[in-house]
Amino acid sequence: MPRMPQAPTVRPAHHESAEAGDVVVGVDTHKAVHVAAVVNQLGVLLGSAEFPTTSSGYQQLLSWARGFGQVRRAGVECTGSYGAALARYLAGHQVEVIEVNQPDKRARRRGKTDAIDAEAAARAVLSGRAATRAKAADGPVEMVRVFKLAKASATKSRTQAINQLKSVLVSADPELREAMSGLSNTRLIRRCADLSTTDSPATIAGAAAYTIARLARRVLALTSEINDLRQRIHETLTAHAPQLLARHGVGPDTAAALLIAAGDNPQRLHHEGSFAALCGVSPVEASSGKTQRHRLNRGGDRQANCALHTIVLSRLRWDSRSRDYLARRIAQGKTRREALRCLKRYVAREIHQLIAPREQLQPAAAA
Repeated sequence: MPRMPQAPTVRPAHHESAEAGDVVVGVDTHKAVHVAAVVNQLGVLLGSAEFPTTSSGYQQLLSWARGFGQVRRAGVECTGSYGAALARYLAGHQVEVIEVNQPDKRARRRGKTDAIDAEAAARAVLSGRAATRAKAADGPVEMVRVFKLAKASATKSRTQAINQLKSVLVSADPELREAMSGLSNTRLIRRCADLSTTDSPATIAGAAAYTIARLARRVLALTSEINDLRQRIHETLTAHAPQLLARHGVGPDTAAALLIAAGDNPQRLHHEGSFAALCGVSPVEASSGKTQRHRLNRGGDRQANCALHTIVLSRLRWDSRSRDYLARRIAQGKTRREALRCLKRYVAREIHQLIAPREQLQPAAAA
């Protein structure tokens, strides 16, 4: 059974001292309820409570937290899923939302409860362990994200349907199989979709033809859906970030992946090094003693990393400057893989200059 929201539990002994200054809110998010905890600037727990995941519940949470003092920051878990709506609500009420990726393991020594996790989230913000602003899913980038999600799902289903159609066709009646042999995928799907499905199949050959026709029509419907979603993604990107699509080697899919990684508030990335780290193209220091070296960064958003790799491969094929850069790096003693990583880092810097706010780029240019 779903857990019902409980009444707020407050420690009144510390409530009066909390009213004097700022407080930090930590939230452990779930599907039905959110558990919030408030700590003051000295790290004293002031109270914890459960609130439903509704519009009135978000309002109650913020009003309850402001009863302890001024709320300027909130540490929220899972801002991309269960906590997305709450993060948008808090950001709309001038509360800086900090993404808390995982609870502090040291807090688990006292056990595991939602209230303990919410308190740990608040303390992570207070100590600075969690300092990354959450993505603002309230603009055109969020629109592109949901379109891209639906497109990826439809593409996967279409591939599955095509494979099933060919599998049934292999074991179908020889007369039907020979009629479909030698056709390209496009012509094969259209020829199969034209098969009759009106009569009730009474034989194995009829059942195979019926199934093939149904699968082919499913493929055509999914293709239409994919084309529609691709067009919507392109229109949204053209209206929001035409400067990205104008760059050589950047297409709608790669532009969408990079914008989704940055979010609707790219100002949360303080400099281009932050964006490179987010995309997993910033070298990681791995020095020890007299050995000074860097290793490959295997973290970050892997879809954004794949998008940068696709852009690099496209430029190496069509852009002479990229080929010259790669040859120069290889002549300096780097392997081809290492030179490609350097080129991906260069492209990440270029992309950040296109998506970052102008006021953020001016101090960097001056420096």
